Amino acid sequence: MTNDFIWDIETYPNVFTMAVEHAIAPICWMFEISPWRNDSKQIVDFVRWLADRKARLVGFNSIGFDYPILHQLMLMGSCDAGLLYAKAQAVIESSDDENNKWLHQVRPSDRYVEQIDLYRIHHFDNKARATGLKALEFNMRSESIEDLPFPVGMVLAQHQVEVLKRYNQHDVAETKRFYHHTLDMIRFREELTTKYKRDFLNHNDTKIGKDYFVMKLEEAGVQCYDFGPEGRKPRQTPRPSISLNDAILPWITFNRPEFQRVLDWFKQQTITETKGVFKDVTATVDGFTFVFGLGGIHGSLENVVVESDAENVIIDLDVTSYYPNLAITNGFAPAHLGREFVTIYGNLFEQRKQYPKKSAESAMLKLALNGVYGDSNNQFSVFYDPLFTMSITLNGQLLLCLLAEGLMTIPGLRIVQVNTDGVTVRVPHDRVGAVDEACAWWMRLTKLNLEQVRYRRMFLRDVNNYIGEYEDGSVKRKGAYEWNVGWHQNAGGLVIPKVAEKVLLEGVSIRETVQNWPDRHDFMLRVKVPRSSRLLWGEEQVQNTCRYYIARGGRPLTKLMPPLKGKTEWRRIGVESGWNVQVCNRIEDAVLPVDHDYYVEEIEKLCLSLA
Repeated sequence: MTNDFIWDIETYPNVFTMAVEHAIAPICWMFEISPWRNDSKQIVDFVRWLADRKARLVGFNSIGFDYPILHQLMLMGSCDAGLLYAKAQAVIESSDDENNKWLHQVRPSDRYVEQIDLYRIHHFDNKARATGLKALEFNMRSESIEDLPFPVGMVLAQHQVEVLKRYNQHDVAETKRFYHHTLDMIRFREELTTKYKRDFLNHNDTKIGKDYFVMKLEEAGVQCYDFGPEGRKPRQTPRPSISLNDAILPWITFNRPEFQRVLDWFKQQTITETKGVFKDVTATVDGFTFVFGLGGIHGSLENVVVESDAENVIIDLDVTSYYPNLAITNGFAPAHLGREFVTIYGNLFEQRKQYPKKSAESAMLKLALNGVYGDSNNQFSVFYDPLFTMSITLNGQLLLCLLAEGLMTIPGLRIVQVNTDGVTVRVPHDRVGAVDEACAWWMRLTKLNLEQVRYRRMFLRDVNNYIGEYEDGSVKRKGAYEWNVGWHQNAGGLVIPKVAEKVLLEGVSIRETVQNWPDRHDFMLRVKVPRSSRLLWGEEQVQNTCRYYIARGGRPLTKLMPPLKGKTEWRRIGVESGWNVQVCNRIEDAVLPVDHDYYVEEIEKLCLSLA
């Protein structure tokens, strides 16, 4: 890590800046290309110096944006800011064009300096996980969250260049902080790259798993790609239509008519696309509703507290590596990959057992096992075969229904929850043996394995939002009750789930706990509006990514959005309507007292509705 350098650029029609900071030492470099100064040669010399010492440049979306612009400068040797700005605009335009999104990308072998892109490692280039540096500054609880100081495309005056440089340095400092949060992930990728002599450095987790699986397929002689004039093309099995009867295991049958009705309906369906196939497919058995979906089955008791006590115990039954083992046990495979796919899938599962759970090998094999199912429905993937997708998801749901059906014959047993890979039940202590017998029957039938854990209590708002307290005191949190969030999630208002958990598990007073909460960052919230809109604090315009908290004596926060098509009036949309806030993009501006009423009301929504 002593040879890593954090970097970022800013591009305007007449100004280009590049800030660099050593990953560990507080050593900084700042370069400028403008009408008043041209550091082109110094930048080229600096990059060559980095290359000579085999250094790495670490950025945020640097492979997709920053590096192609720097590479252009390196090729030219010298240029003005206008040329680099034109290149930047071309890169941005191509990234929005599916046919040309790779047009400006530079192959790793052609780069002057090795790149580490934190944006790619964290898979923020996925639409569902898209996260900008400003959101990360909020999640990292930075002292200052700063938006771009001048509109994109603005011609800057000389005195504005120093403002831009300070902003550029701030972004580098924040990227450096995030780099240190990412070090374990980088080391993991370095280990894999060294061991397998294949570049994993900028792979996201899912891509690591898929690439490793492909590598093993190719080692076994399975051709995964075709090569032609247009380059490499993945082999696939697209299907104009799928009879779902072809995907369902023929031996599945039910005693309960509610389940059999769903099974019969599935068998009669022929689909031309997977999206929407499960819409409104449900089965209600003994008052419990099972909801089928492409991502898996789900169902739950709602707005209740379920407890183990002297008469009953809550048992959670999970299928071990459910989707991979469904494929391995039943021989499911993308048609173009054949039986060898199943063999390798099974080998990887067995291989993972040989490594310690925290080892790089175990982590990589887990990614390889889990990444295949999702990619089998990806039209750009070598695993693409929607019949494989449907075989996994249909049988996965139906087999869990088969387990639930067997369990529901046990007197006094109540289904608490079903979700993708398991079933949770509450059962009398003297019927636990019957649960074990039902599980043993199911495992013999399916050749899959069930793992058991026990809950002390469960606080269920619905299937996606709940807290479960295990017998050993550890806690499982989902949805609105989750406060240990990922980097791509919004870490705003964490005082709400944190206090809700203490209320439910410890019985503390909501208001008293909120009033005495020690961490002011847990009260902070975040809002973002696009560049086409404005954000008003009272009547004062503030930056488009904004940190704030509900405050006594504050002002209302409002989004000012462009008119809808055919309209002329700008739209005003309240943020936290009915409440006043204190904006504090600089944390030192958090001077007004917190309005605890807001947070108390939000916590009550998570707690008081549970009967």
